[in-house]
Amino acid sequence: MTAVSLEHTTVPADTGEVTLLIARRVEPGHEAAFERWARGILDMAAGFPGHLGYGLFRSSGGDAPWFLVHRFRNAAACRAWQESPERAAWFADCQGHHHTEIARRTLTGMETWFAKPGSTRPAPPRWKMAISATLAIYPVSVLGALFLTPHLTALPVLLSSAVVAGVFNVLMTYVAMPAVSRLLRGWLTP
Repeated sequence: MTAVSLEHTTVPADTGEVTLLIARRVEPGHEAAFERWARGILDMAAGFPGHLGYGLFRSSGGDAPWFLVHRFRNAAACRAWQESPERAAWFADCQGHHHTEIARRTLTGMETWFAKPGSTRPAPPRWKMAISATLAIYPVSVLGALFLTPHLTALPVLLSSAVVAGVFNVLMTYVAMPAVSRLLRGWLTP
């Protein structure tokens, strides 16, 4: 998995959703057994209340890890899965698959914008994230007010608001937040 694929994912708003990212190293020759196990545990988790989706990302080769990703509606749903007997049963039945967890990140809302791919460092404090987001939102808002909003005045307010939200979301996700988080990386996570 490359840094580019993580940086270009749409990030959920801070609605309390939880993303669980698990990196596992698989011994050579045991990839097929691991993939069957991983798909089984991911499918089992998908049946839990509050589970929003999952992904399995294969290793790019060599010692590079495989990634399992779960999204949950909230921390309680994530905790229910992690503490479930169903999950425990899958881990009890993984002998001989030759895989080891090497990293785990639990990301909530806005902090996913500040997570450096492949890093296990904690997210910055929320007040630093709020300042950074404000620095990203401000120029997007000014440019939107100057160049976009004047062209939408003839549209119904619900439609013009949807256009503004869509454009702002794309600009924040792909341009403003990546730029601000790179510029402030030393301050955000010293």
